[in-house]
Parts: sequence; C-alpha cells; structure tokens
Amino acid sequence: MISVLLAMIWSRRGQAVTLAVLALIAVASAVAAPAYLLAVERAVAQGQIETAELDELRLVIRAANDYQVSAQSGEVVRITAAGTALDRMTGFSFVYSEEMPTLGLEPTNSYASRLVFRQDVCDHLVILTGRCVSGEGDVLLGEQSAERLKMRAGDTFVLRTARVDGRSQPPFWQPEGDPKTFTVAGTYRVPDPSEIYWGTHGYFISGPFIGPGEPLFTTDTSLNSIVRSTSLEAIDGIAAPGTLHIDRLDAVRAELAELESVTDAVPGLNLDTGIPQLFERIESGRAEARLLVPVLAVPLVLLACFSIYLTVGHGAEGRRDEIAVVALRGARWWTRWWLATGESLTAVLAGALAGCVAGQLLVNLVAASIFQGAGADPALSSLRYAPAATGIALAAALLAQRRPLFSPVSALLQRTTGGRRPIPVIEAVVVVLAVVAAVQLFLADGSLDGLGSFAPALVMLALALLAARAVLPLVSRYAGRALHRGRLGAGLAGLQLSRRPGAGRLFALLAASAAVAGYATCAVDTAAQVRDVEARLGTGAHRVITLERMPRRQLLDAVRRADPEGRFAMAVAELPTGGSAGVPGLAVDSARLPAVAYWTDSGPSAAEVAARLHPPAPERPSFAGDEIVAEVTTSEVASDRRLRLAIALSSKIGLGETVVEIGVLRNGPARYRQPLSFCAKGCWVNGIGISGLGRATETTGTVEVRGLNGISFGGWWAAQNAQVTNSPTLTVKANVRAAPSGTAWIRPPATADPLPLAVAGAGPPAGVLTSLGGDAIPTAAITRLPVVPVAGRNAVLMDLDLADRLAVDAQPAQAPQVWLGPRAPADVLQRLADQGLVASGDTSAAQVRERLDRQGPALALTFHVLAGILAALLGAGALVLTIAVDRGRRAGDLAALRAQGLPGRVVRRATLWTYPVLVGFAVVVGLLVGAATWWLTGWSLPLAGLTPPDLPVPGTPRPAILLAVAAAVLALFVAVALAGGRDLRKRAEKGPE
Repeated sequence: MISVLLAMIWSRRGQAVTLAVLALIAVASAVAAPAYLLAVERAVAQGQIETAELDELRLVIRAANDYQVSAQSGEVVRITAAGTALDRMTGFSFVYSEEMPTLGLEPTNSYASRLVFRQDVCDHLVILTGRCVSGEGDVLLGEQSAERLKMRAGDTFVLRTARVDGRSQPPFWQPEGDPKTFTVAGTYRVPDPSEIYWGTHGYFISGPFIGPGEPLFTTDTSLNSIVRSTSLEAIDGIAAPGTLHIDRLDAVRAELAELESVTDAVPGLNLDTGIPQLFERIESGRAEARLLVPVLAVPLVLLACFSIYLTVGHGAEGRRDEIAVVALRGARWWTRWWLATGESLTAVLAGALAGCVAGQLLVNLVAASIFQGAGADPALSSLRYAPAATGIALAAALLAQRRPLFSPVSALLQRTTGGRRPIPVIEAVVVVLAVVAAVQLFLADGSLDGLGSFAPALVMLALALLAARAVLPLVSRYAGRALHRGRLGAGLAGLQLSRRPGAGRLFALLAASAAVAGYATCAVDTAAQVRDVEARLGTGAHRVITLERMPRRQLLDAVRRADPEGRFAMAVAELPTGGSAGVPGLAVDSARLPAVAYWTDSGPSAAEVAARLHPPAPERPSFAGDEIVAEVTTSEVASDRRLRLAIALSSKIGLGETVVEIGVLRNGPARYRQPLSFCAKGCWVNGIGISGLGRATETTGTVEVRGLNGISFGGWWAAQNAQVTNSPTLTVKANVRAAPSGTAWIRPPATADPLPLAVAGAGPPAGVLTSLGGDAIPTAAITRLPVVPVAGRNAVLMDLDLADRLAVDAQPAQAPQVWLGPRAPADVLQRLADQGLVASGDTSAAQVRERLDRQGPALALTFHVLAGILAALLGAGALVLTIAVDRGRRAGDLAALRAQGLPGRVVRRATLWTYPVLVGFAVVVGLLVGAATWWLTGWSLPLAGLTPPDLPVPGTPRPAILLAVAAAVLALFVAVALAGGRDLRKRAEKGPE
C-alpha cells in the first residue's frame, strides 16, 4: 500500500509539492506570528531605548536640609543612606553635587546666587579666562555675570549663606551665615546646557527673582568651610551605553525597585527618574503589538487552511474515477480511505513539519533586515500554535474528501455534480460568527479581545463567501446568453467557471487572498499617514527648541532679534489649563505663523489666521522710574469694608512681569507710593486691579485714579465686576471680592476687547479665557480651525503679544518654545543663545517620526506586510493546483469538441481567458471586501502610537497605494492563470493521448 501511495504521489508530484507548500504556509504562519511577536517586542524595547529622552536615561537622588530645623530636631538627611543600593545599579556613572543659596555677589537681595559644587564640572565647561577651581575659596564665574559685574580672574568678593524671607512680598533673601571671602579663579561658558551631565537641576534658568542662570561653581572644601543655612545634595546617575539593553531590562527594573525602597524608607530622601516611564512605554508598545499581529495572523492561517480544503477537495474531484475503480473492486473501507486520502495527508503533513522550521527562519530573515540589532530571539514558545495549525490543516484535507469517500460508485462516475446544491452550512456558520464578532467589537468599543479579535478575519472570509455565492450565478447566466448569441469562446469559459465543482470556493479563496492583502495595505498605509500627521502637527514645526521658563516679553523680543525678518523662527508659549481655564491653547507670534508652523490642509490658511489674530492696537501706557505713585480718591465704601489696589506691570527690558500691591485704600483722596527698582528702565502698565478684603465678602465702592506716574486714561475697560468711566481721570465703580479671584482688572485700550482667538472645537467655556490670570477675559472667535497644531482639536490659538499685554498673573511664559521652519540656519542655536535664550530641549518632526516608527504599532504592522505577501502566494498556489487538477479533464473535453469542428480560435479563447477572467473578478471583489472590512473593523486598531495627541488623523488609505497593491496581486494571479491557460491550450490542440 505504501508503494502504491508513493507511486500516486510521484505521478502527481507537482500537485503534491504545491499542497505541501500550502500546508507549509499555514503552519509557518502559525509559527511566525508568536515568533514575530518576540522579535517585535525586542525591537520595541530597542527602539524606545535608542529614542528615549534624556530624563529617561538617568536618575537623581536629592536630600534637602534646613540646618535651623535640623538643629532643633537633631536629624540631618544623609544622602549616603542610598549608597549601598546605588552600588548595585550596574552600568550607571554617578555625579555628586551640593549647592546652597548665598548673598554678596549681586547688588540685590531679590534672588540668591547659587554656590554649587559639582563633581568633574570643569570637564563640561569652557574656561574662558583664568583656570578651573582647585582649592578652598575658588569659584568660577559665568561669562555674562562677569561682564555685568565687571569682574575678572583674581578678583575677590564676600559671600554669606542666605535664607528666603517668605513674609515679604515679593519674597526677598536675608543673609544668615558668616561672611567668607572667595576668589574668582576663572570665567566659564556652558557649551551645552541640555547635556545629560547637568541633570534636572535647572542651573541655567534665568528670570526675575531667579537670577542670571549662571551659578558659582566651587570646590567641595569651600562648601565644607561655610556654616550652612540650607543645602541641597544630589547624586545623579547616568546610564552608560548598553546599560538599558534589551536583555538587561529585568535586571535594571529590579535594581531600581531596590533603590526606590531604600529612598522611601528614609524621610527627606527623594528619588526622581524617568526610567520607569521608559519601561512603561516599552510595555505599552509590546501590548499594542500583541493586539496588531494576530489581526492578520488569524486570517492568514484560516486562508491557508481554506486553500488546503479547496485544493484537496478539487483534487479529490479530479480523482473520482480512481476512487470509483477502487470501490468497484470491493476494497475494504480502510483501504479505500487510505488510497483516497493518503496522498493529500502525506503532502499536508510533510509541509506542516517543514513549516515549523520555515516560520522561524522567515522571522529570522525579516528581523535581520528590519529589526537590525534587536534579533529575533528564537524560542520554543513560537511552536505553541504549530500542532493546532497542523491539526486544522489535516482536518481540512479530510473534510474536503468526505464527498468522494462516501458517494456511491454511480455518483463517482458522473462527470458533473448535478442536482440540488447542498445547504451552505459552513458558509452560514462563518457568516454568523462574523456578525457576532463585529457586533462584539462594536459593543466593546474596539477592544480586540475575545471573539472581537477574530472580527477582521471572519468578516473578510464571510464577505468573500457571500460574494462567490452572488457572482457565479451571474457568470452562468452570462455564459448561457453568450452561447445563444454565438459567442462560443466566452460561453465555454463562463460555463467552465460556473458549473465546475469548487469554482465558487476558488473564487472565494482568491477574493479572500486579495482582501487580506488589501486589508494589510489599509492598515499599513493609514498608520503611515497617521504617524506623519502626528510628527508634523503634533510637533508644530520643522524643529522645536524648548526653553527654560522666562517672561513672555523676553521670549518674544529675543526671538525677534534672532530672526529680525521673520523667516524661520517663531516664539510660542502654552496657555495654562489649570483651574478654570478649561481649554488648552497656544500663544504665538502670529505674524510668523505662515513661515514656520506646520498647518492642516483643511480650514483657513495660516496666513489668513495670522492676519486676524493681532488687529492694530495703540501702544501700552508706560513709565520709567524707581517708584510708583498713585493718586486715588476712594468713596462709597461701607465703613466695615476695604478695597485694595494693585498694578500689573511688564518690564520693557525683559525682566518679566510683576504685580505691585499699592495697599489698602483709605476713604477720600490719598497719594500712595511704592519703591520699584524693577521699572527703573521702563515698564508697561498691563492693568489696574481692585479687590476686596476677607474671604468671600463683597465690597462695593468707587475708585477714582487721578494719576499714575503720569500716564493718561482713555479707553480703559473692565471685563467684569466693574464699570469704567474714562475722562482725564479713571473712575471705577467696583463690586469685588478678595484677591486674586475676586479682583476686577481695568485694562488699557492697548489690550483687545474682546480677545481675538482662532478656535478649534467648542472653544473656551462661556466664551471667556482665564489662562492669563486675573478675571475672565471676553473672547471672540475670529475663525474656526479643524485643529490647533500641538494643542489638538479642542483648543485655542492667540497672539503672544496680546497675551503679554493682557497678562496680570506676574508669571513667566509656560513651556516657552521657539518653533523653527525648514529655512532655519545651521547656527540657529547659537543665535538664540546670543539673545539669552537657554535651550533645554531640541526636537524635530523627523525625530518624532523616527520615534513613532520605532514604537510597537508601527513595528507590529510590518507583519501585515508579510501577511499580505503570504496571502497572495496562497491564492497563487491554490490557483496553480486547481489548474493542474482541471487541465486533464478540460483538455479532453475541448479536444473532443475540437474534433467535432469547434474552431481553433474558440478553443484559444476558452482556454486562455477562463481563469484570467476569474481572477480579475476575484481581485476586484477582494479589493472591495478588504475595504469594507477595514471600514467595519479598522477603526479598532491602535495605529496612532502610544500617547497620540488629539489630532484629526486619516482613517482610510490613499487610493493610489491600495490600487497599486491590488494591481500587483492581480498581476501575480493573471500570470499564473495565463501560464495554466497556455498549457491547457497545448493539451487541447494535441488531443487525447
């Protein structure tokens, strides 16, 4: 029996090899999916590590001590408590630092000079004059501070440790320690303030009440010689290259957990690191990859098993004569069964065994070319689905041969399968499961778990089967009409398609193959478009420089000086969203918006928006002097109530904003004075604030401002809680509560009323904006946008100059940035630094795109490309086997007709165009099936990355890409069909042997 089986296989060795290849693809797909997941998980970890932010590659332990408090409690926080745990952090280099606030260098006590010891500091500085610090009393002075203070190497000065006096408004520093003389050893410049060595200590942040952003670097012996008031110790750990490697993640996680437990056990010892966020992002990427890979792995396995079912069944139909002869000779059932199924089962089993190896080898090959450096990390777990896939493939082969095995001899000897068509039980089950899976996916809001994870596979298969049921009767009807009209070639080809056994299943298989390739194209191309939108609109510009916090006016003026023509740079700040602000947004230098910002193709253009965001306005009232003098008459205030007056000012020279408290107003006329060195070189007046005292007590009264440092009153306005009368004096009828929320701010005409906004989404609640401090500012939506770059689809866009004019919060710009266009020069960072802008981050849209391309969703979708290729090969293999089975019987039929006088040209048409027409219809239907399945289920796939911004992203592929893939699949199928047609024509012309 074995020799007979081997002879059967050898006589039809082409069919056996093709069937083995189909089984190989089925099992290889089941092996490749988990193996590919392992490779993707490694690639995700590698990609996230290589594109990690600096904060995610370091850690810092801080210990803050107030020695006045420590003297009373007797407890000092020792940073050395973390020493043992730090020793176990392999692969990290550590930098020790300590700093304390001092007074004596600067001629002001509004901020303290930071006296800092940092290990190996001179290796990360450019020493401009003098030398590095070496002994007690040596300091390095910043370049700009040395120029401003007229100091050079060798000069001496006296420092004392200091403590902030929180009772003063604004807070001032008071000296506390004993004086100590220091010598300027040299002056320095920081070549790269964003270097990982500097950690997150903010040494180079400058601003009002902060200082120039140039600490005094000294030695540890100098710090130890000072009587401390307060100090901050820190140990920065920096991961060396290779420390956060794919194969060391678990070890680093365990070491970090031990370090956390140590710092948590010591009060006052704090651990700050972004490494857990990196680990979390890696795990999130892996989780999304686990969702995406099975989406097409499942239909690929089902398609392979369906192709086995089709080809084995078709082959069994072609061997009906052999099975009938065996049955006529009275063979026992097991002999009949073995001779009927052994040939197919042997080929399937051989292909399945080869598929176990081929699947892993295929993943290794793909991983080596796509995930370079990560590796595939083969494991036995990749084979966990191979037995199931093999069993399904064998079951499909057996199921396909059930009819020839159990049919009577008379039925086996018939050339056609006449009679009623069987009830489509399998098709009905597939359709029901597809409906249930799609409904579950919808009800679960796109959660790819349970039966919902099989929704794309089941929907594609169900639609392909339904399409086959619908198309073939139409082909049969067309063939009949063609015969009646004398078009014999078309008629014979149509009848061959519609009446041959298995033609419907072949059509469904080819359509499903094209659908899988189309669905993969939809996923891959849509995801690529989404990543492009996220990289462009999510970044905002070609390149974005993040700055240390600074006043709005300083940001605006510095960027304008760096790019006076407005060709490549734009100042940007976020609008705070805390409290009752309600809506995120951006404040931008709107005139530069068209030249710099990435913009959406829909809605108004950037130029149109920029032209309307900043209407012409008069200059703000201003004055210069070292004090502020207000002449005020207060009346109509109840005897048990009081009003308070404040002035919001903005420095003309970039020192920032401040709110000067004039004080509590007395009834009647009075003159109020406040010293104000802040405005010695000029200040703009942003507003006059009137508030009450107490918690929630309403206070009403009339305040007449007769004079304020010589500024004029006219056109001033109030948003709420006040009625304003402008004349030579400013008269305000106020109904206010306690500051700050109850303050009525009266603003000059240089500020817009209402504030023009470009609005995306619903806009600010109640049409007012509270992001600039003070009271609610009325707004007007001058245009509607589909999205505000970076901020999202529910956000606002305003002019930064107007934001500075309206600001009464005395706060620096939030998240200040400089957006750069593609025309930015190579030395743009130096140009910005020359204007006093300290960069803390540098991101480009290209870097964001690369980061997105290396996240879990993008890497997992490469499997969809592989699945699409394998699906097309499955369809081609099934077509090859079907043609090979059909050609013997079809050649005999056509040869007989040729002998009866059928013209040769009719034979050529009938042979050459039968299967090309079939695959043409199938690819078109498959393309529609894939697109319909994408419309039904594609929305549930996590294509947009791990933390997608709220942006309008594409939901459909580009038609040209989809059509190109369909054309490639069609070309493959047509090439196979034409080759089979030519062979059939030769056989028909040769005649029966």
